[in-house]
Amino acid sequence: MASLLSSSFTISSSKVDHLSPLSQKHYFLHSFLPKKTNQPNSSKSFLKVKCAAVGNGLFTQTTPEVRRIVPENNQGLPTVKIVYVVLEAQYQSALTAAVQSLNDNERYASFEVVGYLVEELRDESTYKTFCKDLEDANVFIGSLIFVEELALKVKAAVEKERDRLDAVLVFPSMPEVMRLNKLGSFSMAQLGQSKSPFFQLFKKKKQSSAGFADSMLKLVRTLPKVLKYLPSDKAQDARLYILSLQFWLGGSPDNLQNFLKMISGSYVPALKGTKIEYADPVLYLDSGIWHPLAPCMYGDVKEYLNWCGARKDVSENVKGPNAPVIGLVLQRSHIVTGDDGHYVAVIMELEARGAKVIPIFSGGLDFSGPVEKFFIDPISKRPFVNSVVSLTGFALVGGPARQDHPRAVEALMKLDVPYIVALPLVFQTTEEWLNSTLGLHPIQVALQVALPELDGGMEPIVFAGRDPRTGK
Repeated sequence: MASLLSSSFTISSSKVDHLSPLSQKHYFLHSFLPKKTNQPNSSKSFLKVKCAAVGNGLFTQTTPEVRRIVPENNQGLPTVKIVYVVLEAQYQSALTAAVQSLNDNERYASFEVVGYLVEELRDESTYKTFCKDLEDANVFIGSLIFVEELALKVKAAVEKERDRLDAVLVFPSMPEVMRLNKLGSFSMAQLGQSKSPFFQLFKKKKQSSAGFADSMLKLVRTLPKVLKYLPSDKAQDARLYILSLQFWLGGSPDNLQNFLKMISGSYVPALKGTKIEYADPVLYLDSGIWHPLAPCMYGDVKEYLNWCGARKDVSENVKGPNAPVIGLVLQRSHIVTGDDGHYVAVIMELEARGAKVIPIFSGGLDFSGPVEKFFIDPISKRPFVNSVVSLTGFALVGGPARQDHPRAVEALMKLDVPYIVALPLVFQTTEEWLNSTLGLHPIQVALQVALPELDGGMEPIVFAGRDPRTGK
């Protein structure tokens, strides 16, 4: 069986119609793979299908080199090296655009950047490259590092360089990784132990990782305004950390560009004394409704439905009272970073098929609140939607962090409509998934099939895949 699965075989294209439905589906999916050239000439048309396990399906074979930018630095400017580790690749495009824009301006510094997807660190050679990159880095950034064995690998590597690094910024992740945070006099090394009011937020032992992340988001709106008027360096360093979180959650190339300006100008010794101006973060709603054609994000479902009713680009049937209404659950990070092509495609296709859509998002990891707020009429307590499709692929409460299934079940029972969880390929590229003998990455099976099922999610189907070059 193993030799059969790893071998090549040929199918005459004229015989495709005679294949079983499953084989026809396999044929169809492989038609999207890059076509190989220099095939021998033949009087017959043949399709070559290679069923090989890429990396045995145990980890992604993408490389951080597609996320590496090395500046030319013809002006002799100081070089600032940034290393980042993230769960998904949605920040790749925006961060690359931010760094390229900074380097094109040739002011202050040249920026070198390299990014790793946390799943790539399972590969020992990639992990060694990561450790090597940290040795001469100025800034480390981590976000959504919730897979425990990988979190411990990140912790071990960064800890060795933490004292030497100019700045360590870790955004919602496991507490073990969050303790690596260091920004001037600001540190989270005593996370969960300090009596400081700032740390009391995280002290509850029973608080889940999702609650931990959402608690941090509550600080984002108000704390910088308070800390701004406190004279101590520690307060200002804490303020810059929260501003950094605002920039990161904002996710756009402009926000990330100003984030790098702020951190580099404040903490990289080679730039001390250099006045580097940066704009304040552009803030987005923490949760709301987003449509690619709408003029803004909506915080009120009635305002969104009014906009839908006034649209000229959809048929009257879609705007009418008899149109099926489908609620979509989206990740805000994909929206603000511009990595929203897979969301746009689903929304447009559903509308083309006659459905009205209400696409909601959240900046945190708990979607139960937005589901109740935007999918249920507050007066009649009846749902606005006929069904809900989560395009995040994750559990409703907790996402890739620690899940709270009872809370998710409570919210979904109030809706009492079919709940489908569709999967974007988070830990594989489309080609890896198509070629792997294991199919979905084992971690993805756990996080995006098994755990959503405990919420009541059904019919998992892959609807989007990652491009290996751009990460989109």
